[in-house]
Amino acid sequence: MYTIQNDYMDLEQIAQSGQCFRWEKLDDNAYKVPMLDTSVEVKQNKNEFTFYCDEDEFNKIWRHYLDLDTDYAKIIEKIADDDKFLKDAASYGRGIRILNQNLWEIMVSFVISQNNNIPRITKSLNMLCEKFSQFPQSAALFSLKKEDLAGLGLGYRDEYIINLACYYNESEDISGKLFSLGYEDAMKELMSIKGIGRKVANCICLFGLHRLEACPIDTWMKKIIDEDYNGTMPLWMKDKWAGVYQQYVFYYKRMNK
Repeated sequence: MYTIQNDYMDLEQIAQSGQCFRWEKLDDNAYKVPMLDTSVEVKQNKNEFTFYCDEDEFNKIWRHYLDLDTDYAKIIEKIADDDKFLKDAASYGRGIRILNQNLWEIMVSFVISQNNNIPRITKSLNMLCEKFSQFPQSAALFSLKKEDLAGLGLGYRDEYIINLACYYNESEDISGKLFSLGYEDAMKELMSIKGIGRKVANCICLFGLHRLEACPIDTWMKKIIDEDYNGTMPLWMKDKWAGVYQQYVFYYKRMNK
């Protein structure tokens, strides 16, 4: 076991923030946190977190995964004094962190997320993992036909998943290429893939490439702009921390609907 303390991390808030779909709640204070074919159990007691792994594994995998080297207190401090809604949202959801998740898993997850809800997304991803005994790599999917993915609740997205696998498997070091691109170029590259529009591309940039300036606009964000910013896009949406702030307001609005 390995224990840390952090005042800006909350397992429940991260699990409910819409960026990860395979976290498994074990009890009120514990989660099984997966990444591809590995996982760790984490228990929280206020600001103390116990990882059921050794220190070496924690530093090798989970420190980076949970973005623990980023100072979220300083990000919150940069919020404009006159933006009460964002200040309230950041205070309410200060335990949210932008995870460093596996790029391939994020691409698959957010292609599945289109016109979908979190319970159905989670169910489809879990069934996909059960079918392949782990989260399938692109090499396991690119030669499949749509009927091979029947019964997983993917609907029309099955074609997009296979197409995505072809793109990922046939392109040389696509992960390295995407990470090397700036935000705008990464968006263009992602939107060139069939089945990926602007919103999903922004989600991949934020949650898969850790481009914290990416700010996905979905129905919740449109509602926030209309109801809490009088229909005017707030200045922070063009900030280099826009993705972090988006998570705060998304979670705040969703939990207080």
